[in-house]
Amino acid sequence: MKTKPIRAYKPADGGDHVDRPGPRKGRGYKSESTTHARTGARRPQRSFGESHPGSTSRITALVVDSLAAVLTIILKFDGPSDVLLSRFFRLHPALGQRDRGLIAEAVFSALRRYATLGWVMQPAHPLRAPRLAALVTLARDHGVDAMDERALRGDTAAVTRMLATDLVPAPATVRAELPEWLFTELERQYEDAEPLIDALKQGAPLDLRVNLIKATRPEVLEELAAHQVGAVATRYSPDAIRLSSKPALTMWPAYRDGRIEVQDEGSQLIARLLQPRRGEMVVDFCAGAGGKTLALGALMRSTGRLYAFDINEKRLAGLGPRLKRSGLSNVHPVVIRNESDIRVKRLNGKCDRVLVDAPCSGSGTLRRNPDLKWRFNETELARVNDVQRSVLKAAARLLKPGGRLVYATCSLLEQENQHVVDAFLAEHPNFELVAAATILRAQSVDVDLAARFAPYFVMLPHVHGTDGFFAAALERR
Repeated sequence: MKTKPIRAYKPADGGDHVDRPGPRKGRGYKSESTTHARTGARRPQRSFGESHPGSTSRITALVVDSLAAVLTIILKFDGPSDVLLSRFFRLHPALGQRDRGLIAEAVFSALRRYATLGWVMQPAHPLRAPRLAALVTLARDHGVDAMDERALRGDTAAVTRMLATDLVPAPATVRAELPEWLFTELERQYEDAEPLIDALKQGAPLDLRVNLIKATRPEVLEELAAHQVGAVATRYSPDAIRLSSKPALTMWPAYRDGRIEVQDEGSQLIARLLQPRRGEMVVDFCAGAGGKTLALGALMRSTGRLYAFDINEKRLAGLGPRLKRSGLSNVHPVVIRNESDIRVKRLNGKCDRVLVDAPCSGSGTLRRNPDLKWRFNETELARVNDVQRSVLKAAARLLKPGGRLVYATCSLLEQENQHVVDAFLAEHPNFELVAAATILRAQSVDVDLAARFAPYFVMLPHVHGTDGFFAAALERR
């Protein structure tokens, strides 16, 4: 399946911005993440569809037609799906909230299982037959009985036949819902590739970070109990809360007053891996919309100086309202031209801590951003790899002797992770790896299977229930 290259993807901290869990931060409609063994040995998937007994959802012709129209746009993979979806909704203001929710959920469902959608629709293609693709997607999620006759328009037999399609003869990559190159890499790298790939087909939970400047986790848990959203303390991050539903939390006082922010639990631990102290000079080298920046500022108790660098002015502008809510006074957003900007060079050798949250494939966030697997390819991976190595070298110059640098991605691929760090260490003998588990354990954080990936920090959807993250802690001798 052909994919179209995209520019370097700066991840959104696994959903660190409530309105933007996709490839470019700070814009777009609320996406799915904030709404509502070896090849050939996999567990067979015999049917594309599922039974939905007793479904009471009524799918109208308006929803079907609107979904078909937006799929015609999004399945071209010319841009981030949530940005395109947001634009579509702005152009169709008559759509109600319920219809928008159904359409948004269906879009992400179609993207998440796009390979099997194309398989069962043969010889038609989802983009060439968008209305049929819309019907199949909605029927898969809600059942054929959930759609009224005007929505089906005589296509009941065709949809039922597609839902019953046997997937066993389909290629392993189709059953995995992945492009061949990515499927091959995951199979090669992970002994438990099957449960990892299965996890990537699912939706992601909604995690919150408690702002330690304004509240404690027990206080926020007590406050959220009134919202009946299944709020529970997470297993690893001391500041994280996970919700069992996807509420409109931007209306909550806790969000508006800055006591909580949306941020994946694994992303929160990367900030703790840097372990900034009060009064230090810290740089978030690729800050984006600032999810990790805000977490670092809270750990510093709003003391010292925390620079948030990014080359994308619009993306960094997303930090503004969040920073105001947070109550932090030590954060200084700075738009830079590139890693050699004079505003970067003037800090060479002066910084105590540097975070390099590098642009990457975003392969660890496919539960939230399923369009990425169809928009990213090996050519783009090679280009992003060059960016990663260049950014890491530039950021390392900022560090004073004895300082710590954390290189992090939300990628599952060694090429973006271990290989980048190995190459850096080979060229910089004055840096050494520090065991991530040791740093976190000093903060009473123990991550399951830490020894498997030591000395690196790795979190995986099927093991830890978070997005896929990688980080390496480096200290300058």
